Amino acid sequence: MATRNPSKPATPPAHKPAGGDGDSVVLERRPQKTAPPQMFQVVMLNDDYTPMEFVIVVIQEFFNKDRETATQIMLKIHLDGRGICGVYSRDMAATKVNQVMEAAHQAGHPLQCVSEPVE
Repeated sequence: MATRNPSKPATPPAHKPAGGDGDSVVLERRPQKTAPPQMFQVVMLNDDYTPMEFVIVVIQEFFNKDRETATQIMLKIHLDGRGICGVYSRDMAATKVNQVMEAAHQAGHPLQCVSEPVE
């Protein structure tokens, strides 16, 4: 039988940092702000073959513009060689370009449409 009690293991003394000695570090939580996604403008380009009425119908159908606004955009395309039909996120702009190009192809018109980043 054991005659002695087991000894307690030695614990290292607790170290308390002295106030104001410069060893402490304070971290501040800064809220992170995410930037809004890059926007893209859908631009139709002028050509000498696509009828103006077809361009108006395409703008009304795919960009949800009323007849007067669609006519103004069509005239801008006709006079300046290009016109902005709408501003969207990258995926939405690509979808709009594909819709316009497919409609023009099915109708047999060489209408061109592109998307460009908004600056």
